[in-house]
Amino acid sequence: MKGRTVFSRFVAIGDSQSEGLNDGDDLTGYRGWADRLAERLAEIDPDVRYANLAIRGRLARQVREEQLAPALALRPDLASVVAGVNDLLRPKFEPTAIAGELEIAFDALTASGAQVLTMAFPTLGAGMPGGRAIMARISALNTEIRAAATRHGVAVIDLEMYPVSTDPRLWSWDRLHLNADGHDRLAAAAATVLGLPGTDLAWQDSLGPLPPVTVPGRLRADAEWAVRFLGPWLGRRVRGTSSGADRVAKRPELTPVRVG
Repeated sequence: MKGRTVFSRFVAIGDSQSEGLNDGDDLTGYRGWADRLAERLAEIDPDVRYANLAIRGRLARQVREEQLAPALALRPDLASVVAGVNDLLRPKFEPTAIAGELEIAFDALTASGAQVLTMAFPTLGAGMPGGRAIMARISALNTEIRAAATRHGVAVIDLEMYPVSTDPRLWSWDRLHLNADGHDRLAAAAATVLGLPGTDLAWQDSLGPLPPVTVPGRLRADAEWAVRFLGPWLGRRVRGTSSGADRVAKRPELTPVRVG
């Protein structure tokens, strides 16, 4: 994109990916791509301020209802709006309605003068129950997000376009959240899309051939994933609860960014 490449007030809104799962943990805290992007911004301007209002488990509607007004109150000149994955995992899937919630945020934030950044998601799903259907849903949602972004001049990190984005070595044990390397690549992608100084396209590079996996190894990995992620996730769906219940934003105010 062309335009401003120096930002002083960055605000992130969204769900678990912007909160930073699984780049860290609940004891040490989560970092994530938005934190890493803020650090890149601070290398350009040490006076940059950053807030992160994202909370895991939030649907696009909840992000719009709960986070948009506080984000606008912080008067950002850069805002990221990333949500929708939790919606597409629900039985009822309406990509136009999901993207419509994001578009309300696009409209409000761009009207306030902020450069807005969003994401088209990688087509994950391999190794998950109903994986083929999940991949189709992701592509359908991405189509709507791109259209909404175009209408408002929103910058898009289009991960669906790059095969490396689905490389399992960039994803954590739950197969739904990036690991530290993945979040670092995503921050680099965001910096490139924003046209920040010193960026390059190395984040698009392949990691090379995947190491061979034996059938017993694959079965063990699938069993671990089912116990650690699928079972608890299904339990929350049955109980009608969210992984983000009773959680608050990790960085609700604009504060200085510590580099390194």
